[in-house]
Amino acid sequence: MKRITIYAGSFDPLTNGHLDVLKAALAVADTIYAAIGVHPGKKPLFSLEERIELIESVARAEFGADAERIKVISFDGLVIDAARKHGASTMIRGLRDGTDLDYEMQMAGMNETMAPDLQTVFLPASPSVRTITATLVRQIASMGGDIRPFVPAVVAGALAEKFAH
Repeated sequence: MKRITIYAGSFDPLTNGHLDVLKAALAVADTIYAAIGVHPGKKPLFSLEERIELIESVARAEFGADAERIKVISFDGLVIDAARKHGASTMIRGLRDGTDLDYEMQMAGMNETMAPDLQTVFLPASPSVRTITATLVRQIASMGGDIRPFVPAVVAGALAEKFAH
């Protein structure tokens, strides 16, 4: 049986933390849907198309042939509905710290009530990426800081273009 999972986030931008979770997810699933959440009320830094291209480009560079196992999609409703639509039996969630765990356990409980057939799988972030958040990366980049330790090179270039004056 093919193991299909969904890994949802805004990926605005894709960070080394996201990449760490994707790498771990490749070890536990045959197909991973990197699902970009689109919320009409939020204005992302990168367009949906840019985020799709960045994820696909980085996946090809980082994972070689395994990049074919990562499918980038978007969704605008509940992640459980996107998971069902694509045949996922699990949802991957990355954990950085205890605060993440508390929040993610609440979400997992709510999702389990709505979709008991969908299992949440928590993957701990590697120590080297635990402090990285997309929000902090955007803030540092907007102030001209060096974000290269926190994002893949192609993302660093895209951020530099966004904030070039």
